Amino acid sequence: MTESSALSAVPVGSRDGVLRFYFGPMDCGKSTLALQMNYNHGRQGRRGLVLTKHDRSGGPQVTSRIGLGSEAIEVVDDLDLVALVRGHQRVDYVICDEACFYTVDQIEQLADLTDDFGIDVYAFGLASDFRSQMFPAAQRLFELADEINRLQVEILCWCGRPGRLNARVVGGKLVRSGEQVVIGDTGADPIRYQVLCRRHYRAGDLGVSG
Repeated sequence: MTESSALSAVPVGSRDGVLRFYFGPMDCGKSTLALQMNYNHGRQGRRGLVLTKHDRSGGPQVTSRIGLGSEAIEVVDDLDLVALVRGHQRVDYVICDEACFYTVDQIEQLADLTDDFGIDVYAFGLASDFRSQMFPAAQRLFELADEINRLQVEILCWCGRPGRLNARVVGGKLVRSGEQVVIGDTGADPIRYQVLCRRHYRAGDLGVSG
């Protein structure tokens, strides 16, 4: 470490690997936390890879709404994550942003990296889609992860209650059918997303702003 810091250097191979899943609705800071964790681990002398899929930027990078960003490896459906990591000379940890969009096989590969090679895996993503149904990859992470963490940055529904569910809005109306993955953001695009509490998600009520 080249600058004063409260962070301590971590010996290589000093402990078993861990698989952690951090989840929450849109806008709750998942990508921000992923970037912060990568920064901290790097400053402690650890080597890692940053992966993503369908980032809001449209490119192979992790971006956050508060302006932070980092280059990343784009995960495509046929990418073998074990082979990817083992192709590097040394990897201590892997940051997996937008892990809800990975394949179920790739989630199994993340568990293999932890169990067979002692690599720490930090996965970040949504739990459920716009229909309030779990993404298959997120469900597998709930089943396999050593730790499950709901992010504590609170997102509020328009009514002031905690926002939990991601509503897809098309033409100003909440929709409940269509492709599971349609990339959009929370702005004013023709297809956008709005975080709602359970009550107003189920009622299809977007509030005045909707």
